[in-house]
Amino acid sequence: MSEIISRLEAEANAAVAKSIERWGISADKAYGIKLPVLRKLAKEIGKDTPLAEQLWHEGHHEGKLLAGLVANPREISLELMDKWVSEIYSWDVCDQLCINLLVKLDDRWSLPERWVHHESEYIRRAGLVMIVSLRIHDKKAKDEDFEAFFPLLKQYATDERNFVKKAVNWAIRELGKRSVDHHPKMIALCHELLKMDSKAAKWSARDALRELESEKVKERLGIS
Repeated sequence: MSEIISRLEAEANAAVAKSIERWGISADKAYGIKLPVLRKLAKEIGKDTPLAEQLWHEGHHEGKLLAGLVANPREISLELMDKWVSEIYSWDVCDQLCINLLVKLDDRWSLPERWVHHESEYIRRAGLVMIVSLRIHDKKAKDEDFEAFFPLLKQYATDERNFVKKAVNWAIRELGKRSVDHHPKMIALCHELLKMDSKAAKWSARDALRELESEKVKERLGIS
């Protein structure tokens, strides 16, 4: 552990640490290390779950990001992940944990429902980002595997909190642009959201429609 901390301290960049204060992260709790550097370090370390647990509690922002990269998904319990998710305080820790670790768990398909109903902004975001992570990274998934999540997007589209509404929007866009079958369904969902008395729902719908109705997406899906 001490060797890893020394490596992180050697890579520290005070200007970068200061810049992330705009996300509500105190500069004295960040080394100021960009993700590509952390990814390179994680490859050198390999999978080490005890180290990941130490890094998660080490106290610095990058410790949590690195923890998600080096934890072995075969050695992680849902109870531990419940604890980690409950301690998330920023969108990047949330998203990177979902993308780098949680989407590799055997129980990954249960995680959207497990967390999305929680009132905490970041726990709810984790549930929604898991939908995105599964759509992007689970290459064996079938289109129908995602359809149980569609009602969740409508249910929580009215959540006005920034990191929830952006996650709803992200999920709609990813589902709609990666499947010919889901594309019209997400378009239809957007039109339902536009009818809601909710600024968040309307924002998510309008922003998603800009991408889903673009020529780039239609060309990608072979839609005329």
